[in-house]
Amino acid sequence: MQGSLARSSDAVLKVLKDEPLSWPESFCKSWVDIAARSDFVSESVLRYPHWLSDWAEPDSALFRPLQLGELRTLLTSRLTSVENEEQLMHELRVFRRQQMVRIIWRDLLAYASLEQTLEEVSCLADVCVSGALDCLYGWALEKYGTPLANAGAAKKKTVQKMLVLGMGKLGARELNVSSDIDLIFAYPKNGVTDHPRKPIENQQFFMRLGQRLIHVLDHLTEDGFVFRVDMRLRPYGSSGALALNFSGFEDYYQNQGREWERFAMIKSRIIAGDQDDGKVLLEIIAPFVYRKYADFSSFQALRDMKRMIMSEVHRKGGDRNIKLGSGGIREIEFIVQACQLIHGGRDSRLQQPGLLSVLPILKNEQYLPEPWVDTLAAANKFLRRLEHAIQGLADKQTQLIPADSASRERVAWSLGFKRWDEAEVELRQHREKVSEIFHDFLHDADGEDSDEHANNTHWLHLWQAHGTEAQWQAALIEAGYDDAPQCYTLLEDLRHSRLLGAMSKDAKQRFENFLPMLLDHCAEYDNASLTLERVLSFVRVILGRTVYLVLLYENPHALRQLCKLCSESPWVAKHMAKSPVILDELLDVKSLYHLPTKAELQDQLRQQLLRIPEDDLEAQMDSLRTFRQSHMLRVAAAELGGQLPLMKVSDYLTWLAESLVEQSVNIAWQNLVVKHGLPNGVEASASSGLSFGFAVIAYGKLGGIEMGYKSDLDMVFLYQADDTGMTLGERSINNQVFYTRLGQRIIHILSTQTTQGALYEVDMRLRPSGNSGMLVSSLAAFEKYQRQDAWTWEHQALVRARFIAGDESLGKQFESVRREVLCLPRKEAALYEDVVGMREKMRQAALEKYQSEAQDHIKQGEGGLIDIEFITQYGVLRYARSEAKLLQWSDNIRLLEVLSQQRCFGEVDVEPLIEAYRTLRSALHRKSLADRNYRITLAEFDETRRLVAALWQKIFNA
Repeated sequence: MQGSLARSSDAVLKVLKDEPLSWPESFCKSWVDIAARSDFVSESVLRYPHWLSDWAEPDSALFRPLQLGELRTLLTSRLTSVENEEQLMHELRVFRRQQMVRIIWRDLLAYASLEQTLEEVSCLADVCVSGALDCLYGWALEKYGTPLANAGAAKKKTVQKMLVLGMGKLGARELNVSSDIDLIFAYPKNGVTDHPRKPIENQQFFMRLGQRLIHVLDHLTEDGFVFRVDMRLRPYGSSGALALNFSGFEDYYQNQGREWERFAMIKSRIIAGDQDDGKVLLEIIAPFVYRKYADFSSFQALRDMKRMIMSEVHRKGGDRNIKLGSGGIREIEFIVQACQLIHGGRDSRLQQPGLLSVLPILKNEQYLPEPWVDTLAAANKFLRRLEHAIQGLADKQTQLIPADSASRERVAWSLGFKRWDEAEVELRQHREKVSEIFHDFLHDADGEDSDEHANNTHWLHLWQAHGTEAQWQAALIEAGYDDAPQCYTLLEDLRHSRLLGAMSKDAKQRFENFLPMLLDHCAEYDNASLTLERVLSFVRVILGRTVYLVLLYENPHALRQLCKLCSESPWVAKHMAKSPVILDELLDVKSLYHLPTKAELQDQLRQQLLRIPEDDLEAQMDSLRTFRQSHMLRVAAAELGGQLPLMKVSDYLTWLAESLVEQSVNIAWQNLVVKHGLPNGVEASASSGLSFGFAVIAYGKLGGIEMGYKSDLDMVFLYQADDTGMTLGERSINNQVFYTRLGQRIIHILSTQTTQGALYEVDMRLRPSGNSGMLVSSLAAFEKYQRQDAWTWEHQALVRARFIAGDESLGKQFESVRREVLCLPRKEAALYEDVVGMREKMRQAALEKYQSEAQDHIKQGEGGLIDIEFITQYGVLRYARSEAKLLQWSDNIRLLEVLSQQRCFGEVDVEPLIEAYRTLRSALHRKSLADRNYRITLAEFDETRRLVAALWQKIFNA
């Protein structure tokens, strides 16, 4: 604390050089106290010392809260002379800093209650947003004309204004002293502006207005920023239109709104714009949020969200994070908001955004037990005060307890404690109580493991007493281990490992609680020794992170699933060893073996990314990787458990890849738009979001919906924009350069090795002109190449191509080009020669690579998978002009079905190839989940090989 006092003294002395010494003694003491608590306050006052004279009087705003109207009047007086955006940004930033200094001062010195602080910060955000919007709207009218609604029956065109919804803590009027603000932009109706020469669509008008508003509030200048702005809660997320009309909102929430978005919309509030229009919009949203009856699916969805929160706590540790960690602010918010969703449809008093105002209702109406509410209210107050003390240090949005002792002591002082140790004791008590309530809330008895598997004390005695080899082997044989000597060796190696030796006493106790349970569970399987070997390979990885041992020890059903999966596949043990954070996927057996739909998968990923700041690319990349690893484990578990047939495995792995590519595009797009602005000409599509002017085309296994566990991504990037145009940001670049960088950034996100590994290997060699071609091609250039320069094998590849991410309208244009190219007239003899010739080249390459093993290679050998794929592609290129159904699909199975049903090859029936293809691909999947030494060859499928080879002979007369 001495260092803090020294800094505060320095700050006081610097100010006193320029200010009179007529301040009251109490004010001087107040200045010293706050300077010691907050670097942000002291640095700001050193920059604007005259503020102190304004606040030195006893009746100044430093000693009383300012209401919304007062703040609005103060800001309006500053903005009356503003003439351009630069001046607006300066005035807003100075005003925000002045008021935030005053608010933090009042908060940390307890001049204001927690409720007053939250209310004042929220009011400050309200007036800054509305003040900025008023100025920008007026300038936009001058530039683009007035946006008018389409004429109705009365032929009366009404002026349209933008509405701003505050979400999250801003919507709840409980904004932190250093929080970002979650916003959503809306406008009532479509139409056009009345500009006499260049009218534009209303959506374009409001999107441009929204972009300027974000820039004015969020952009960092020498004066700082006003508020960091997060727009990801809008319909369709980051890929959605920046501003949407009311009918678009209604359509989205009626047809596509997710359970977690109900949570988000609880805290929605109109903070700027016409209040009457705002009421209409909130009435549109209300039925989506509050339902008359809470059916079973609602409870299950809430339990799923609760489980997701618990999983994130396990993954992140969370001890220092007072928001996301165990017993933190998010758990309190979840409990309260879940009660609002369950009961709010019947009790309108719960239909309000503020947590603090809802708690008394939950208590009085006994929606929650009275002791629970009292505990949650007390914990929330303490945690929010602690949050302010942490953020007040440097005006940074963080919920992490400072790592350095000096900052922790300053935080403790702001909370009224003499030392951090005292504050930490109370913090721990609050968090433990909240965590206990959170665990019991929405308790799902069916989800708990009912098996009371007792520890085998004999195992523990052997371990602690350093049992002899003979004693261990006797016990292992009796338990059912088939290779007792090997198991003994594994356990002794573990005992003498460096990590186990370095464990603390408590950590060793956790391990000793875990080991007997592990030995009991592994003994349940026929290959008990092999199972133990595989599980121990994973255990060695997590020895240094005993939180995972605790997770397994406290959740015997999760340990059982780990042993079961490892007994069936070494891939599982290796996969989990690479990423132990996915261990919590084993906690819920229901979700482990029952996979979500594609829409649910996309939604889960979007939720996960919403918790990460948009400018934290590293965290976003790690989140994508963890998501993939978790769902790869789930699909493997479902396949090993016999609950997912081959086609469904491929479907799910393909959906997973598509979802990850889609979000990679969104992240890369957002990153570049912030840096360079939107490409000129990119506007909103009708309702679903931005017209990126960019499309990702999948080829190969991704395009053919045949992804495996180890598949890479074959892709082509297309764009459609004016090559001479420029982006609209301050650091403007050429459109073509923008899209090239976008492609590079997407590949970086997907393929870069991070601490969580790489998402996928990316192969771009199928783009026009291969590796020598442009990374991103215009649609026109792509079409020209396919029509004039592409080889037959490139048209074969096009058979399995399809749009998977980006601009849907561009994707449809690609599909049109694909259909036209596949239907191009071809000389039968030339097509035959090209296909057969290419297949022969591949055989020769396989001979060089695999040598004597080439003939039995399951893909490359005669009668293998490549032969089936070539027959399919040859059939499409030959018959697509006459059989339009061949243009609908990109996967081999359905293409073969069409070729068979339409008798495209005449007397040669290709239907048997469907089952042959399934058989061989299923074998490859088994190989992926098996040991590295596990080999599978065509020789094991002699009948299948003969069938494929015979059909090849008939079709190609070879």
